[in-house]
Amino acid sequence: MSTPVSGPGRRRVSAGLPDFPWDLLEPSKRRAAAHPDGIVDLSIGTPVDPVPAVVRKALAEASDAPGYPLTAGTVELRQEITAWTARSCRAAPGFGVLPTIGSKELVAWLPTLLGVGAGDTVVIPEVCYPTYEVGVQLAGARVLRADVPPEGERPALIWINSPGNPHGRVASEAELRAWIAYARSTGAVLVSDECYLTLPWTAQPVSVLSLCDGDYTGVLAVHSLSKRSNLAGYRAGFVAGDAELVGELLAVRKHAGMIMPAPVQAAMIAALADESHVDEQRARYAARRELLRDALLGAGFAIEHSEAGLYLWATRGEDCWTTVDALAELGVLVAPGAIYGPGGAKHVRVALTATDERVRAAVQRLS
Repeated sequence: MSTPVSGPGRRRVSAGLPDFPWDLLEPSKRRAAAHPDGIVDLSIGTPVDPVPAVVRKALAEASDAPGYPLTAGTVELRQEITAWTARSCRAAPGFGVLPTIGSKELVAWLPTLLGVGAGDTVVIPEVCYPTYEVGVQLAGARVLRADVPPEGERPALIWINSPGNPHGRVASEAELRAWIAYARSTGAVLVSDECYLTLPWTAQPVSVLSLCDGDYTGVLAVHSLSKRSNLAGYRAGFVAGDAELVGELLAVRKHAGMIMPAPVQAAMIAALADESHVDEQRARYAARRELLRDALLGAGFAIEHSEAGLYLWATRGEDCWTTVDALAELGVLVAPGAIYGPGGAKHVRVALTATDERVRAAVQRLS
């Protein structure tokens, strides 16, 4: 699949990767932007509300940082991550933690960092965040899409995601326990992407760490502050779980220079220590969700799952690109479900991340 770049032995890594999803959306984005009242962008899901003042203050106070920060994070940051994980994930003592530069870079590089490669299989959900597959391709491994433990396979790595992106489905405790048991029976590493854990609507998600009974062998959980605290621009995330695996990730990441900047580490401490801003942001999203959900239902859409997280998973039973184009004519941009896997071909993902004014504009246009 790859092609020469220049010189003997050089290959274009990008040639083996899919088209960047948001590049595919550019024609629809231009069409939506031509609306007389401007675009309502409900596609990518990037936060639009202010960074909490307590976080900005901590960042500013730590801005005089001339020295190299630690890949492992400061003692204070590790303590705060540990406390938050114990509290919010209901995790018993004994897990390791490591800050990451957001969660996307970890998702993309985790198979490689853990030594997954050619001949290995990585399980990802049927419909899911595209970067899971990209990470597998970067490692040269095989992708297998499955929403239940696949029989006859011995995967090296398994990705699960609850609440799910794009569809907002919440996995039951029984499902999560089944994945833990399957991973341990096959020797796979189980990685749970829990970036939307703190945004429940009609179902309460639980962390896989709460179901390990204090034994985190082979289990990791990935978290991000991008949505929880409006810190997408800060690139602040972390991984928690099996202390030996976390130690291995640290050892490799130190060599690779995967280091969170010192001011961001300080900001992350402040964000994790404060829940008031999280409650306020959750209330904003809840109000926007109700308005958009009612408008979509009134416009003839069915909403599936969408029990938690930042998105509504909507369908009119037609090809997703037909839906994208129709909404773009109204100046409303949404994400086509096909970019999340073949199972999303008749759905669109509608993000809650727009200002109140833009959400009201979308509601008016849909009606």
